[in-house]
Amino acid sequence: MATSAFKSMALFLIPVIMAQALLITSCRAELKRFEHPAKSDGSISLLAVGDWGRRGSYNQSQVAYQMGRIGEELDIDFVISVGDNFYDSGLADVDDKAFMESFTNIYTAESLQKQWYSVLGNHDYRGNAVAQLDPALRIIDSRWLCMRSFMVDAEIAQFFFVDTTPFIKKYWVNPKRRHYDWRGVAPREEYMTSVLKDVELALKESTAIWKVVVGHHAIRSVSEHGDSIELVNLLLPMLKAYGVDLYINGHDHCLEHISSNDSPIQFLTSGGGSKAWRGVFTPTTERLQFFYDGQGFLSLKLTKSDAEMMFYDISGSILHRWSIAKLLYSHIYS
Repeated sequence: MATSAFKSMALFLIPVIMAQALLITSCRAELKRFEHPAKSDGSISLLAVGDWGRRGSYNQSQVAYQMGRIGEELDIDFVISVGDNFYDSGLADVDDKAFMESFTNIYTAESLQKQWYSVLGNHDYRGNAVAQLDPALRIIDSRWLCMRSFMVDAEIAQFFFVDTTPFIKKYWVNPKRRHYDWRGVAPREEYMTSVLKDVELALKESTAIWKVVVGHHAIRSVSEHGDSIELVNLLLPMLKAYGVDLYINGHDHCLEHISSNDSPIQFLTSGGGSKAWRGVFTPTTERLQFFYDGQGFLSLKLTKSDAEMMFYDISGSILHRWSIAKLLYSHIYS
């Protein structure tokens, strides 16, 4: 009788235990990880640009030319695109000619024939967002890698790419006014919870010397769109808690460098890939290091001990240069 009761209890507990194990596994979902080796000296060099895809117009071609020149000079390892990759409404499908006309045919310099790591912007979501994520585009141009949220391990640095568009509530408020491709995203609250959980786990487990988070929307900005309050409330505390060094974004069509008042985080806006000159400036309580209301892009070089970034305009002139030693950087905020 006891044996029979034990068997019955075991049969009852097995599915319960399996369900609990499945729940634990799902709670520890991880960001998709890509490995990108550093140079032989351990350093990493890259360019970051956003808000660019206009078939070469609005000075996109001029920015691309200077990116090629500076990319060769710095011997870059890869390029980061911070979103709004194709205007005005993303891609229609994987066969959309805009992909070739705004990307492949524009960024033709030899130095730019490196991996491009890209996130989606709000304009990308207005089209067929899933198309930009489709591996079929990598057959057309092998440089293209775009995902919602993922990470790149470059040895001395780890880059955490965050899909910020679904976080911005106003895009969900009046869906009839503009179409957004929420496939794979809705419902919003569940999606945000999942993304934040994945990002927090990745940041918590990271032992990289430098931690860089990339998103389309600004956390801090003095330009047209200003601070993204949803990211300030939900993402920024996590970045502070896990020692993130840099947050790179686009969305505002300008170049900005803002230093956090209470953490080591540097907020870098590189949204000058094409159409710019919005003529909007709103002061911030954070420390504004640099603001340029025009086209251009960002370079970043990381070593084990130092970080150096520079902003360039469409003539390739350096508008702003900033560098810091990691040990000093850590000591100031310890």
